Amino acid sequence: MDTEALRARVASFPIWYHRIELPGGVVTPGEAPLDAAAYRVPGDLTGLRVLDVGAWDGYWTFEALRRGAREVVAIDDFSDRLGFLEREDRRAWETFDLCRDALDYGEDRCSRIDMSVYDVTPAQLGVFDIVFLFGTLYHLRHPLLALDRLSAACRGQIFIESAILDDYSPYHGGGFSGRYSGEQVVMEFYPTDEYAGNPTNWWCPTLACLRGLVYAAGFTEKVSSWKLVERPEVVGHCRGFATGTKPQPVAP
Repeated sequence: MDTEALRARVASFPIWYHRIELPGGVVTPGEAPLDAAAYRVPGDLTGLRVLDVGAWDGYWTFEALRRGAREVVAIDDFSDRLGFLEREDRRAWETFDLCRDALDYGEDRCSRIDMSVYDVTPAQLGVFDIVFLFGTLYHLRHPLLALDRLSAACRGQIFIESAILDDYSPYHGGGFSGRYSGEQVVMEFYPTDEYAGNPTNWWCPTLACLRGLVYAAGFTEKVSSWKLVERPEVVGHCRGFATGTKPQPVAP
């Protein structure tokens, strides 16, 4: 596909979530990630097998490959519609496939599967060195169950990015008052569309809670967390990150 044809194909989609650089200077018109460096994903993933959960257009799938991953498996169930998208606007894997073809990654290194995170098992997908769970945790009805499933299929490290409560809660007036600005281990539940008007936002944790979830799922070493923005002033910047590593077997 030549550059102009690629540009026209990108423009034909009604929504892009990710901003992905494609050949010929073509860039998809999404907004995420707001700051890729803030995710603290290692710059060198050479030889590692990666699982990208909630891959959407595939930014982190392709970024992992660019950083040397030997294989990335992307999964998504297309349940997040941002609170305003019609079902037909989420075009399943069409945007992902367009980017994969443009970047010339074969299915042997870059596969994608339409599946729920709750269905992840080592028997079905194998075992991974690294798991990405970006922009997904707060859309899950059963977040710790999901983390347990991912833990069973990971021998190494998990990276999580999520909406967080530390500076914003819809149950506390909607302002940026930092009501959970300490080490409160709290998670709020949203039965309808209380958080950002999106009925697929089910839960939101504090950073301390996010660390606790990582630890409880078995990633008990090198657990840490941090904010996207120290003092956010808009809801979209109330994001946090956590990571943890599985204990490695000790040789006899």
